[in-house]
Amino acid sequence: MARLSPRRASPAAVQAINGALILLADHELAASTLAARVAASTRAGTHGVVAAGLGAVSGRLHGGESMRVRRLLAIADAEGAAAAVDAALERYGRLPGFGQVIYPDGDPRAPLLRALVDEAWGGAAALRVVDEVAAEARRRNAAPPNIDFALATLGRAAGMADDAAEAIFAVARIAGWLAHALEEYGERPLRFRPKATYIGR
Repeated sequence: MARLSPRRASPAAVQAINGALILLADHELAASTLAARVAASTRAGTHGVVAAGLGAVSGRLHGGESMRVRRLLAIADAEGAAAAVDAALERYGRLPGFGQVIYPDGDPRAPLLRALVDEAWGGAAALRVVDEVAAEARRRNAAPPNIDFALATLGRAAGMADDAAEAIFAVARIAGWLAHALEEYGERPLRFRPKATYIGR
């Protein structure tokens, strides 16, 4: 925690970060996990497996979502929740931190992490704007908040830098990728080989 936030760590804060690491460690075959498994199928070493996963996480549509949520919350701080939601929809065409393809009825990881955040920092002024943005999203019939919104909430409540949540995400996934790699090493090598079909024009 000391490297992530200037604030003194409390047992509840450490528990919240540990909870985030557990909730984020694995999520089926997300893009980064698939990349890691493909690398493992070529019998790349663990460093190569992690590098493959990090390459996918570095894409702006994967690991960086929590930073977009932090920008959304910063605008809400300055201009209000409605203006922040309008700005996000105009910039991204969607609301960052809301909705998850696998969970159409709501990402179950988000309320679990939010409960840990509330236990550590409940009542903090930093959470007020988070709840205002969530309420504005509900008014507009947006999908429920996802784990990226909860992760950004954790970073904001703990006084972390905007990109700290992405570091938590990556560290958590590294544990998951290594578990996938160990499993993949027991499979037939090079099994990820899709066949291409050329279609002339």
